[in-house]
Amino acid sequence: MVSTALNYVNGTWKASGSGQTKESSNPADLKQEVGFYQNSTAEDLDQTVQAAKEAKKGWSKLTGAERGAFLYKVADIMEQRIDDIATTASKEMGKTLAETRGETNRGIAILRYYAGEGLRKVGDVIPSTDADALMFTTRVPLGVVGVITPWNFPIAIPIWKTAPALIYGNTVVLKPASETALTCAKIIECFDEADLPKGVINFITGSGSVIGQGLAEHPDVNGITFTGSNSVGKEIGKQALSRGAKYQLEMGGKNPVIVAKDADLQLAVDATISGAFKSTGQKCTATSRVFVEAELYDEFKDLLLKKTAELKVGDPLSDSSWMGPCASKAQLDNCMYYINKGVEEGATLLTGGNKILSDEGFYVEPTIFECEDHSQTIAQEEVFGPVIALFKTASIEQSLELANDVEFGLSASIFTTNISSMLSFIKDMDAGLVRINAESAGVELQAPFGGMKQSSSHSREQGEAAKEFFTSIKTVFVK
Repeated sequence: MVSTALNYVNGTWKASGSGQTKESSNPADLKQEVGFYQNSTAEDLDQTVQAAKEAKKGWSKLTGAERGAFLYKVADIMEQRIDDIATTASKEMGKTLAETRGETNRGIAILRYYAGEGLRKVGDVIPSTDADALMFTTRVPLGVVGVITPWNFPIAIPIWKTAPALIYGNTVVLKPASETALTCAKIIECFDEADLPKGVINFITGSGSVIGQGLAEHPDVNGITFTGSNSVGKEIGKQALSRGAKYQLEMGGKNPVIVAKDADLQLAVDATISGAFKSTGQKCTATSRVFVEAELYDEFKDLLLKKTAELKVGDPLSDSSWMGPCASKAQLDNCMYYINKGVEEGATLLTGGNKILSDEGFYVEPTIFECEDHSQTIAQEEVFGPVIALFKTASIEQSLELANDVEFGLSASIFTTNISSMLSFIKDMDAGLVRINAESAGVELQAPFGGMKQSSSHSREQGEAAKEFFTSIKTVFVK
């Protein structure tokens, strides 16, 4: 049954004042409409922000334990609706059902983690030079937080931004990517059923140029947290900075895997395939470049090609499908642009490179290029699709030098059994997340996550690090 998602403002589901909706379609089945979402206006956004502004005083006065109780309740409701949420996400963006179920479970775990944060400390006692004084720090919420989320993790990312914002006493205006608006609406339904006070969490859909930019510019939005492209993120940062609002940007990656000559071959190949091709390569932490020492290169390449050929691409709702489609025609076109660019610039296409199942959806083959020139486009720019650039290197040192030779610094992996190589990688790799003998795509919810260089605004999400963005420190001196 096709549904229409409404905006959620001040505890009420309501249509946009524009009277217009837009279609959400299934990238795996071109004939199927998933549903419709609101094409909201600047006036709709202003009403939504005002609802959050009016609710912030009452919400911030609750204890952390009281706010946490609401998050525990949302988690329980989500757990009951896991199949509906996961299926909607698969239909909207093409990720396999196994992956969206896993992502929903992750969202539930994030809610429970931050619910527990309500009982953890928010400051420290600091010795004063005055013997008759008490000095300590506490933390206060920013106020109204605008949350702008992407389509590639339509469950986990809205929750890992919203849950800490709420537990630390902020109110939220959430604007999801249009491609996955219905999935996000399913999450908001769980918050609605949990009976949060009106205006504490609000949900609005529409174009980035109207709603996203409007959040960044709105004088009553005290903080903006964004995940998405570098070009959009930088514009949001400029707008927030110009009016003194706090901002947090998580953007692109061009994530390397280094395979040493002493690596566990099977482990390295399996992790490379998973990191590069799961979610159709549409992760900011996806493996994009692979540097293999010459002694192991041919054996690694042969096994990588053999295992890639065994992957089944197809309907993400089918248990037999390992990889689904690109999330949209725009994503497919972007992926094909980079594949064609690789061929034009002289990279050797080892496997893949073609659209498949074109009558059904936006499918593309897992693609591997063999490269010699690291200045080529497919070695420098984020593809956001199932494409690997494979390089033979003379040493770990050369691999590290090439791995760092991009503008991004989000995640990176090395496969080695040599402690010295591990330590060199940890020290010298310019990335916010480094993983040893594990794929590049992955971070645990209790650990800080964020990038270096052009991958972020140098802030960190998730874990206890989230409080650094969603609160301000207040120093208290009592005489």
